[in-house]
Amino acid sequence: MEQRTEDGLAPYRIFTRAEWAKLRADTPMTLTPAEVGELRSLNDRLDMKEVEEIYLPLSRLLSLYVEATQRLFRVQQRFLGTGDTKLPYIVGVAGSVAVGKSTTARVLTALLARWPNTPRVDLLTTDGFLYPNAVLEREGLMERKGFPESYDLPALLRFLTDVKAGRRPVRAPVYSHLTYDVMPNEWVEFDRPDILIVEGLNVLQTGRLPKDGKAIPYVSDFFDFSVYLDAGEEVLRQWYVDRFLTLRNTAFRNPKSYFHRYSKLSDDEAIATATAIWTRINLVNLHENIQPTRQRADLILTKGESHMVEEVALRRL
Repeated sequence: MEQRTEDGLAPYRIFTRAEWAKLRADTPMTLTPAEVGELRSLNDRLDMKEVEEIYLPLSRLLSLYVEATQRLFRVQQRFLGTGDTKLPYIVGVAGSVAVGKSTTARVLTALLARWPNTPRVDLLTTDGFLYPNAVLEREGLMERKGFPESYDLPALLRFLTDVKAGRRPVRAPVYSHLTYDVMPNEWVEFDRPDILIVEGLNVLQTGRLPKDGKAIPYVSDFFDFSVYLDAGEEVLRQWYVDRFLTLRNTAFRNPKSYFHRYSKLSDDEAIATATAIWTRINLVNLHENIQPTRQRADLILTKGESHMVEEVALRRL
């Protein structure tokens, strides 16, 4: 393993896949092949070997971090003589469209929930905090969906503030990938989880610092640990196109699907359409908003063309 400094920022300790796999130690596999299959997203090639070599070591590291944070919390309680509510440990998962964030977030949720102390682990996807399509259309932002300005950031920050404050229950809106819109009057409740995993495109992004020095909170301010999933741009484009082709023959065929019109495209038309969407929207978002946050992550998982993680970079403490 080696230490690397990139762009003058904090150094990372770099692990090959084999080196990282050894850090699993004696962590038992608690998921069955069938369960791993259910956690896998469309076109992602997650298998038991990937879970054992990449995600079991990561779940071990996170469980150790959570345990240390809880000990520190109890020390502070004794010092202050207070009965403060135990705060949840929040993990952010960021990365491009089609890189496999959802799979990573679901696998970590499942693994962490099965550690011996059986913590309560919840998963939040930030899609629910997108503005409804009606608002995006009114503001001319439909082509910017997934960009930072398409999210109701104040609502997301209120949610994270309430979770960190130990309020119960805390509600988050629900997003439908079928209708490509926030579902009106539908909510999911979070009741003081021990660990909360927050998955989204731009969760590591910051903004310009205020000239008056007043504090401006960012989503990443609430994270105790963050993961960035990385892959080459051409690889990401191919994965996006492949997923689009699969959806054309599955979900898009549902008449209720927002993208039902694409179900009638030929192969060549579908590839051209998906490539155009990727280039016009997702690649721009990657360049402007997502990729620049990579070096803010505590852990970077770099994937190869096979969808498998080839390198792990862990920020040095």
